[in-house]
Amino acid sequence: MMRVAVDGVGGDYAPKEIVKGCIEASKARKDIEILLIGPRDLLERELQAQGASANSQIQIYHAPEIITNEDKPVHAVRNKKDSSIVMGLNLLNEGEVDAFISAGNTGALLAGSLFNVGRICGIDRPAIASPYLTKKGMSILVDAGANAECKPRNLLEFGVMGSIYVEKVFDRSNPSIGLVNIGSEVGKGNQLIKESYELFSNSNLNFYGNLEAREIPKGHVDVIVCDGFVGNVILKLTEGVASTLMSMLKEKLQNGIINKLAGAMLISSFKEVKKSFDYAEYGGAPLLGINKTVIKIHGNSDARAVKNAILQAKVFIEKQVNQIISEEIKKIGVEQNEK
Repeated sequence: MMRVAVDGVGGDYAPKEIVKGCIEASKARKDIEILLIGPRDLLERELQAQGASANSQIQIYHAPEIITNEDKPVHAVRNKKDSSIVMGLNLLNEGEVDAFISAGNTGALLAGSLFNVGRICGIDRPAIASPYLTKKGMSILVDAGANAECKPRNLLEFGVMGSIYVEKVFDRSNPSIGLVNIGSEVGKGNQLIKESYELFSNSNLNFYGNLEAREIPKGHVDVIVCDGFVGNVILKLTEGVASTLMSMLKEKLQNGIINKLAGAMLISSFKEVKKSFDYAEYGGAPLLGINKTVIKIHGNSDARAVKNAILQAKVFIEKQVNQIISEEIKKIGVEQNEK
């Protein structure tokens, strides 16, 4: 039986959607035990409101404090010892649970993971591996916001970890890796990218080469590598453009009888496209490089995203992703960490 701890009060729609997702996951898999972490009274009321209660498969672990998105991450982790994030990570570090999932404060989750759980030996900077939906399906973007400044060695580590994650969890052999750059030609970019390009070229990874931003949505590669500053900008810009385009299209199709008729005829196609670009289908974003399984889900995650993140955690553990990352990092050595 695998035990997964879930932050019951993290995210925009907690605790309702978090609890609902846990209930759905427990129905889907009887071999997963879920530990809901947060204020006991609040979580018990929500379970009852959804026609459920604490049982052998869903249990409540009392954590009276909550880290909000307004809290400063490091300060919150150090001072809110009884928060759902800190207590969940402590349980993970102590081996009481096999994975921890949260839709809460990203900075606090990352800081707590580093302080309370630790890094895989040889990893300099853990990274957020976020699903990035493309024309061809799903790619993984590493790093999606954990590290604003990086060294070439860090980007190589991101490529190694992202490749292993995609291969093991999403069953893709020999995943391709692209390095985000301002041009596709060799020699383009700043010093970080030039030196990173050389490291990737000399590795045994399936290196596609430089990847311009306009090429990312086309799905040319399985793993998109960049520093966390660039990665977070890419994600936020993509979300904003997609949302704006959908809003503009909806507005146009509601303007006039002919457009309304055309919209009605195309509604099934729109739904299919929307589903294919729904991040909730893929669960969450693991913190690659952390010694144990930590998964960050989007702040506005619904029950389906929570459920899929729980199922994703099970695959992540069963496929021994962290163990394989550790073995691969040892192969490339740690001597370049000082570069």
